[in-house]
Amino acid sequence: MTTFADVIAVRLQRWELVPDGDLIATHSSRLLPVRRHGMPAMLKVPGDPEEQRGGRVMSWWRGIGPARVLAKDDDGALLLERAQGPRALSKLARSGFDDEATRTLCAVIATLHRHDPEHPPSELVPLDVWFKDLLSTAKRDGGIFAQSASSACALLAAPQDIVVLHGDLHHDNVLDFGARGWLSIDPKGLIGERGFDYANLFCNPEDDPGVAEPHRFLRRLDIVTETSGLDRARLLRWILAWVGLSAAWRLSDGITPHIGLRVAELASRELERS
Repeated sequence: MTTFADVIAVRLQRWELVPDGDLIATHSSRLLPVRRHGMPAMLKVPGDPEEQRGGRVMSWWRGIGPARVLAKDDDGALLLERAQGPRALSKLARSGFDDEATRTLCAVIATLHRHDPEHPPSELVPLDVWFKDLLSTAKRDGGIFAQSASSACALLAAPQDIVVLHGDLHHDNVLDFGARGWLSIDPKGLIGERGFDYANLFCNPEDDPGVAEPHRFLRRLDIVTETSGLDRARLLRWILAWVGLSAAWRLSDGITPHIGLRVAELASRELERS
């Protein structure tokens, strides 16, 4: 059986790479900092179809919005440019610069969405498939999950502004690439209404309870609405839908999504006012 180590060894030789750090293991991939002809890069070996799909989307974006793909193989292995800048959006958000972090995320999302959606990779996942876990949770648990599912169903029934979506755009998936600026990594490879990609930033950084404070939520809502041109009420519906889906996934993993559920309640309350 071919192992991660085997795949890495083959790529090191084929792409003339020199290890430049420790192997990083995630639940779905292996990453190894390397140098290629003296230049820093990151070797990524995906371990599941979702990660492989994300790599093909990164290649399709051609480095305009995400990290550049420097080399790729049919099995999904990627050689990516490596982020080496000192800044981190999660640190900005926690240290009193949340407005700057939010505007940065919005700018990256807008760049990704400018790509022509008429010739995307063939295996992109539509949002109605992506949301199936929310619908099953809503049937079982009701409450805020039912509200989230109702919002999702209404949005999915009449989509607007269809684009190729990142699908997981948050503070730790946008990195500082120095002279190249802020770029995204680790897309899910979805297709659907552009408002979906903006919703995820409202409950991130996920370990920062301050994101569920009403004043911070409303400030983010103002910034995203202003910079994206999205309708405020429709954006709130996407937030309610997305946070419900994220909370459903966390429950299935045995995690109580306290912050996410509070953000969902804020979105629901603000929708009632609008």
